[in-house]
Amino acid sequence: MIRLILLFAALLPAALRAADKPNILFLFADDMTWKAVHSISGEDIDTPNLDRLAARGSTFTHAYNPGGWHGAICVASRSMLMTGLPLWKAKAAEPKLNSDFVARDRLWPQLLATAGYRTCFSGKWHIQADHTRAFQQIRHYRPGGMAPDRKNAYFRPLEGQPDTWSPTDPAEGGFWTGGEHWSAVIADDFPVFLADSDSRPWFMYLAFNAPHDPRQSPQATLDRYPLSRIKVPPNFLPTYPYRVEMGAGDDMRDEKLAPFPRTPFAVQTHRREYYAAITYLDAQIGRILDALDQSPAAKNTYIFFTADHGLSCGEHGLMGKQNLYDSSVRVPFIVAGPGVPAGKRIAAPVYLQDAMPTVLKLAGAPVSAGIGFQDLRPHWEENGQGTPRDAIIGAFRDRQRMITRDGKKLILYPLPKVIHLFDLKTDPDEMHDLSATPEGAALAKSLFQRLLEIQKETADPLDLRPTFPSLQ
Repeated sequence: MIRLILLFAALLPAALRAADKPNILFLFADDMTWKAVHSISGEDIDTPNLDRLAARGSTFTHAYNPGGWHGAICVASRSMLMTGLPLWKAKAAEPKLNSDFVARDRLWPQLLATAGYRTCFSGKWHIQADHTRAFQQIRHYRPGGMAPDRKNAYFRPLEGQPDTWSPTDPAEGGFWTGGEHWSAVIADDFPVFLADSDSRPWFMYLAFNAPHDPRQSPQATLDRYPLSRIKVPPNFLPTYPYRVEMGAGDDMRDEKLAPFPRTPFAVQTHRREYYAAITYLDAQIGRILDALDQSPAAKNTYIFFTADHGLSCGEHGLMGKQNLYDSSVRVPFIVAGPGVPAGKRIAAPVYLQDAMPTVLKLAGAPVSAGIGFQDLRPHWEENGQGTPRDAIIGAFRDRQRMITRDGKKLILYPLPKVIHLFDLKTDPDEMHDLSATPEGAALAKSLFQRLLEIQKETADPLDLRPTFPSLQ
């Protein structure tokens, strides 16, 4: 009897600690630019549920993805998120994700499971690791999430001709495969996970495929966006002059979605479908938030919403995310939960992958020295201590490099030896290159030196110095 009492006494504190740990709901969109949430950008887009999430929590207005090592930027983004490694270290680790990470319980959900969490997954995965070993409970799995490669979805629409594609027709497959829109499928999965009788705190990773192409939604949602409502971006170009040299040429799958050269009509059509897919995604997120609010878990749950990267969708004459303009590298990032200030906007530069160590800290799990991202809690805690990141960098293959610091952005294209410099405060659409001005040339040199320092810190293999002697 004494042994049983002692055993119970020893277990009780641990049980209390587990009961006190917060739940974590991580909502992840695909191809969603920062502008696509009305409360963040003021864009004419209907996102009432994300707006209410922002109203009850805090928004990081300058959240970024560091880039990618091939055309599928989502692979790099998700690999960094799951491992905590910065871009080039994540690339080096990619071939051994199963042996070095999954087998050793080092992926993000596995670290949370070790800390006593029930881990749940539904949606898009798209990294070279075994999801069945990464999560304890799985509802639906999409390896990459794109539709079958239908030719009628490309090089469209042509003004004055019938459109070859219908985003509302279930016969086209894509998000309609299986009979229900994939965004709705994930929203259906949430209450199933929530109703589980397991008493452990939970981590739910719900990874939507939307608004990635094919940008499909129900007709009623699409009808909310007549073409007359859709504005052509101010930085619209028929043709981007360096698209081939910077690695986003006419053969890139994303770029082939619209005809060459770009037309205002084609861009409006694609943006219409993009906005509709986001509004339908928002409605499904609303269902999830409603279900959570009606459950006892609501009072002790942190909610994160972000996206793996953005999308140009006609900006600068580009249709994809294989570029380093803010439309493609900057994402929405909202956090709500106990102690998170309501309606706060935080302008500090962050990476979306900062969610990984932040969640680990919230869960009371250790954050190893190898994790290359930062805990975001000091940004919202009243007495939080931390060192704000002074700069954000970005990369695409060996074709592009970028650094953003104090509202100034330097973009480099090594092959054509092109230098662009933008003042994001006065020129948020990145239309006016300042690199040829005396002030711009001096600023570009300063940004270049900081970029070289961060390259070294993050094991970037590309040596820019021989290509850009004027910046030294």
